[in-house]
Amino acid sequence: MKIRVGVLYGGKTTEHEVSIITAVQAMGFLNTDKYEVIPMYLTKENDMYTGAPLKEMDVYKEPELLKRYCKNVVCYNKDGALVLQNKNGLFKKTIATVDIVVPCVHGYNMEDGNIQGMLETFGVPYTGSDIYGCTVGQDKVFQKQILEAENIPVTKYMWFYDNEYFEDEAKILADAKKIGYPLIVKPARQGSSIGISVAKDEEALKEAIIEATKYDDKILVEEVIGNMTELNCSVLGSNSYMETSSIEQVMGKDEILSFNDKYIGSGAKKGAAKKFSGASKGMVSADRVIPADIPEKLAKDISETSKKAFRALGASGVVRIDYLYDKKAKKYYINELNTIPGCLSFYLWMPLNKEYDELLDDMINIAVKRFKKKLKKTTIFESNILSTFDGTKGTKGMKGKLRHR
Repeated sequence: MKIRVGVLYGGKTTEHEVSIITAVQAMGFLNTDKYEVIPMYLTKENDMYTGAPLKEMDVYKEPELLKRYCKNVVCYNKDGALVLQNKNGLFKKTIATVDIVVPCVHGYNMEDGNIQGMLETFGVPYTGSDIYGCTVGQDKVFQKQILEAENIPVTKYMWFYDNEYFEDEAKILADAKKIGYPLIVKPARQGSSIGISVAKDEEALKEAIIEATKYDDKILVEEVIGNMTELNCSVLGSNSYMETSSIEQVMGKDEILSFNDKYIGSGAKKGAAKKFSGASKGMVSADRVIPADIPEKLAKDISETSKKAFRALGASGVVRIDYLYDKKAKKYYINELNTIPGCLSFYLWMPLNKEYDELLDDMINIAVKRFKKKLKKTTIFESNILSTFDGTKGTKGMKGKLRHR
């Protein structure tokens, strides 16, 4: 009997379309000899749809096709599996049943632990990091604070909430100036380079902060690394075992690696992108060199640092860790860890002869082992505190007041 794999994606996030690209690619590479692939698409209104047409990119270009040929469903747990039941109609009918979920979600509201919390409540195994790892992975400030505590190199930074900026702009600007221009301003919990700007002076910094507050109330300001090149490394594993991919060097055309570089770049014409059709190839479309043209020692150091960061941030499954490398100073810094990277970073594993279907197999196996391990942990105490609890004790002296009300 095939394992029923639900691929969950879309949702109420600024990275909705990026999520669709990742999911459609993953569904195309899951081994259908082993798995029954079940799409679990969340619209921007968080309505869930399922159906075979969702495995093709064209259906997303015409929303009416989706509603006509796919089923609108809701979820519930039944005997340890996740049941997708039709949402509308007089009679409730099971449309599909899912044994394990592969989240291909990206961004705020989706990748930040919300979806993982839902799956935990349903009691179904899922790939990737758990609630804690995803929460830390989405918040760039949390990441930096943890990495600093583990003596893992990060750039100079500061952070604040939008209300703090509006209440005392002068203080925030003065603190930022101490880091030194130019500065990068980011929404702390967004992804895909959305809302990010480079500020070369105070006026530009003000504009960049206002832009970032459109997407998040928590803002991160970082130093710009000179003579910089971006290096990325993927890690696959759990807290008991991990391995690293080949390292890539990303060749962005904009001043910072932008949304355009990542998803609409010219790199779609070559390399791994040849496997795909359509206008966008996800992260595969960025111009890149794999493996990166860097010294062997640097590659080894980044590989070991990636494992250390993976463990410290509580990651699981497959992640991508992005580095900033100062070519002149010969120093590297972790920029961020992505818990569900675009295209699941499959292209970083291909040079090591791990094809996309094998990577997905590994992710599913890791998720199943984690789920079984968690089932062995104690989650409920065999006690009955309420049998000796007198609920009236805590209301002594309140009775008169309660009657008066």
